[in-house]
Amino acid sequence: MRARITAVAAHLPARTVTSAEVEERVAAESAAAGHAYRPRPTIVERMTGIGVRHVMRDDEQASDLAVAAARRVLAARGLPAQAVDLLVFGSASQDLVEPATAHIVAAKLGASCPVFDVKNACNSFLNGLQVADALIRTGQHERVLVCTGESPSRAIRWSVRDRAQFADAFAGYTLSDGGAAALVEAAPDGGIFYRDFAAVSSAWRAGTLPGGGSMHPRDPEHSYFSGDGRRLKDAFAAGGAELFDTALKKTGLGWDDFAVVAVHQVTVPYLEATRAALGIPADRLVVTLPEHGNAASASLPLQLATALAEGRCRPGDRVALVGLAGGISLGVVFAEL
Repeated sequence: MRARITAVAAHLPARTVTSAEVEERVAAESAAAGHAYRPRPTIVERMTGIGVRHVMRDDEQASDLAVAAARRVLAARGLPAQAVDLLVFGSASQDLVEPATAHIVAAKLGASCPVFDVKNACNSFLNGLQVADALIRTGQHERVLVCTGESPSRAIRWSVRDRAQFADAFAGYTLSDGGAAALVEAAPDGGIFYRDFAAVSSAWRAGTLPGGGSMHPRDPEHSYFSGDGRRLKDAFAAGGAELFDTALKKTGLGWDDFAVVAVHQVTVPYLEATRAALGIPADRLVVTLPEHGNAASASLPLQLATALAEGRCRPGDRVALVGLAGGISLGVVFAEL
């Protein structure tokens, strides 16, 4: 059996924050803390190409974003939650350290199937698809709900001492809250037909959210996202394009053979550099960054859901999902819808 993506949906919180508002908040909260630092006007949008990002309500959790997207997916297939026989929550965010957020998602949905979390930064959802594919192909499950809920707005540093700390926190200013879900079902043909993954784990320090683990269990100072953009780019360069070139060679396909090539999107300049390095035609991309920001692991399903809504792909078309988790985790999935 093949594992076929039969429905995909995204959910974005209604509240939006512009890049100008991000700069204003950094300036205001830094001043309130006694720091003199003020970002240069327009620097966030100029550096990232992001105009707007989404922010969830204070009373919402990562699980709520996943549930909203999951309900849309189930409705599209005309199925109740009880029809799902496995739920995988693949996200960089989580409601709690324990239990697995997948349990909370299932409880809110009314599902009674086995569940677990898959966590690998911005590749979490893609790895969730990988797991679903493997379990369906081996006959262990027939209908898997893969979902994500990203809540990075809770980990952004707003009060900064100086330019160096602003640069360290800068990756957080690209991030957007959002949820996404895909239903993956057993099918006799089509579906996921190629997948491969790689890691440059030695570069794990390039992007971290240290708090809550055994290193820094309770220190509030470690509750903010920290990233080194240059090291992230270097990590991708070290991993190189080999994984993606090999995928094309093994399948005998070129990027033009796909209706859509969804590439994880961090900033517009980085997306363009990645596109050029991999040789992806610009017209195959679904660029969501300017209006929606960096949605972390929800980025790829958001692009796929957008492409479906816009009629850029339909059942029977090939799609490619290109995962770049901070440059240290790479992944590619080819599928026929």
